[in-house]
Amino acid sequence: MKWKRSERLVDMTHYLLEHPHQLIPLTYFAELYNSAKSSISEDLAIVKGTFEERGIGELITVPGASGGVKYIPTVTDDEVRETIQILIAELSKSDRLLPGGYLFMTDLLGNPGLMNRVGKVFASIFKDQQIDAIMTVATKGISIAHSIARYLNVPVVVVRRDSKVTEGSTVSINYVSGSSRRIQTMVLSKRSMKSGQRVLLTDDFMKVGGTMNGMKSLLEEFDCTLAGIAVLVEAEHAGETLVDDYYSLVKLHSVNEKERTIQLSEGNYFLKERS
Repeated sequence: MKWKRSERLVDMTHYLLEHPHQLIPLTYFAELYNSAKSSISEDLAIVKGTFEERGIGELITVPGASGGVKYIPTVTDDEVRETIQILIAELSKSDRLLPGGYLFMTDLLGNPGLMNRVGKVFASIFKDQQIDAIMTVATKGISIAHSIARYLNVPVVVVRRDSKVTEGSTVSINYVSGSSRRIQTMVLSKRSMKSGQRVLLTDDFMKVGGTMNGMKSLLEEFDCTLAGIAVLVEAEHAGETLVDDYYSLVKLHSVNEKERTIQLSEGNYFLKERS
């Protein structure tokens, strides 16, 4: 089959978008489309220019016999601000207030379009770092973890509160909850990770950082390294926090159950990006 150039460009673009952070040899495309490598290089130059102009991402060419091309998803500052404003507008709605001052977030975490945006934002932060896995705690952080993992092309590791028969042998740790100061338990299957991996931690909400501290302790048990922390919403806290190096998109300052108001602002994303 002889492919037209327009057909090659469409199919090649689709393949690159579906395989982020994966080095693809030029010979793969040359054989797939029955085309010369010079023609493939010209096609990739067109894709690269469009990706960069539209803010879709970077297309990196690695020279040499073992080289190829790699798509790196990125976002523009305007896209990040738009995503943050969508989150703030949704989370500010008074009907999200639950007894005890909690916010209902389940519908947002289940919104695939919004989570894809969040995942790409966080993935772009760590695009130049070696990330081998994304770790979160069941259950609300799972959608965020999968969205980030999609753009970094790495697996997701889910920590649970109790052991399941289907998990096989597990590692269990006790940690102190940051807000309630209670002793809680985390469990992770021994088959979930390999030693030496660099792991990105994520969750939907962080108050003091007790859950993140627990996951950090689990990483030590598996002889893995903390690569970074990404949270959707952080709560303003007057006292000492248990983690200090993290990225957040939204900051919750206060809630007033009587007046049904929620005060939110941008998280530390841009502060850290420009530090």
